[in-house]
Amino acid sequence: MTVTDPGLTPEEAEHRRQSLGPAAARNLASTTKSTPQMQGISPRWLLRKLPWVTTQAGTYRVNRRLTYAVGDGRVTFISTGADIRVIPQELRELPVLRDLPDDDVLVALAERFEQRRYEPGDVLAEFGGRADEVFLIAHGKVQQVGRGEYGDQTVLDTMADGEHFGSDALTGGEATWEHTFRAVTPVIALVLRQEAVQRLNGRADVLREHVEALVRAGGKPQNKHGEADIEIASGHEGEPDLPATFVDYELAPREYELEVAQTVLRVHTRVADLYNHPMNQTEQQLRLTIEALRERQEYEMINNRRIGLLHNAELKQRIHTRTGPPTPDDLDELLSRRRKTAFMLAHPRAIAAFGREVSKRGLYPGTTNVDGTQVLTWRGVPLFPSNKIPISDRGASSIIAMRVGEQDSGVVGLHQPGLPDEVQPGINARFMGISEKAIVSYLVSAYYSVAVLVPDALGVLENVEIGRS
Repeated sequence: MTVTDPGLTPEEAEHRRQSLGPAAARNLASTTKSTPQMQGISPRWLLRKLPWVTTQAGTYRVNRRLTYAVGDGRVTFISTGADIRVIPQELRELPVLRDLPDDDVLVALAERFEQRRYEPGDVLAEFGGRADEVFLIAHGKVQQVGRGEYGDQTVLDTMADGEHFGSDALTGGEATWEHTFRAVTPVIALVLRQEAVQRLNGRADVLREHVEALVRAGGKPQNKHGEADIEIASGHEGEPDLPATFVDYELAPREYELEVAQTVLRVHTRVADLYNHPMNQTEQQLRLTIEALRERQEYEMINNRRIGLLHNAELKQRIHTRTGPPTPDDLDELLSRRRKTAFMLAHPRAIAAFGREVSKRGLYPGTTNVDGTQVLTWRGVPLFPSNKIPISDRGASSIIAMRVGEQDSGVVGLHQPGLPDEVQPGINARFMGISEKAIVSYLVSAYYSVAVLVPDALGVLENVEIGRS
């Protein structure tokens, strides 16, 4: 072993060296090297666990039974500073105003909403009181409290931004609140009093005639899911006349066209020709490009406004946490909304927040081995991490639960294998030529989509606070 005098410069030390140095020896040795690494590769559990359906001609049509619009969507607001107003046309999300043809009536109603603020614990409407106001929740969280089976007070539902209650006040009838509505967080609500509706002058007649027409129509026969009812007789004796029926279908079913993510990969011919041993440069460039495309594909399948899971969950399947952080009660509520939940997806920080809540209660969630990885489970359902689920500026995220597969009327991935120049199912790399600068170009494309076959196959737990324990 040679000891180098710390007082010598590198040049002096090299001059006094009595044996071959490492720097010179490397020129005669072959290095052991890894393939090019990439930090942006994630487990991509959604792509791995979602059943994939071959989609010919690039389009997948989802045929369903006819479903009547029930008008229970969320209302959208606009704000100017601290002043919040409801968009008049959005009032059609209230069941009573669903098919109201006159926009002038909606504008007049929107102008008569007054803005109110409530602090946590404040009561917006109390059980037994006169139900003569319409509430639109612009911001915050409200609990619907009622009497349980054994007479105790219990939380029946939790509502948040865009949801509403009390729309029956628009009918002008006498009614009382059947539940108590209490603010859980600071709440901003727009409130319309029944007296303000009666002062619409001539427009009040239009509204009254519309309501009377709804009452006379009595509604179309439908089941609890809003589907056209199938009449069936049971429990009868003798030979009564049996009902005649048929199963009605949607006339304009939704069609999913395959989305595309693309890039142009460029490799200089000198690199491809001279530096291909021991690793093929073009193959390694293509491998990392495909990894990036797969990451973008999963991101779009979660966040894209046309096909993304977060934007395609039915409003009835979007629920809110009771207190903020994700508790076992919240995940139980999420799982109870559908049968055969295959798995859940959550941001790793949301999973950590759930772990803190479980630990507070002295509970120990299970784990399972999935593809060689230990994954947290709740009620036997795997909870997979996904960094593609966004976290808002307020530190809130979402947890997705889904049933999967065509046989179970669940969520399915869509792709088209067998593409020209295919390198992976649904991904191809097509040669585009060599430029005058001796650069070889390849068009790398990924084709994909995701479809929800039945609305209750997909559920989302929204406004999950991950920074508060």
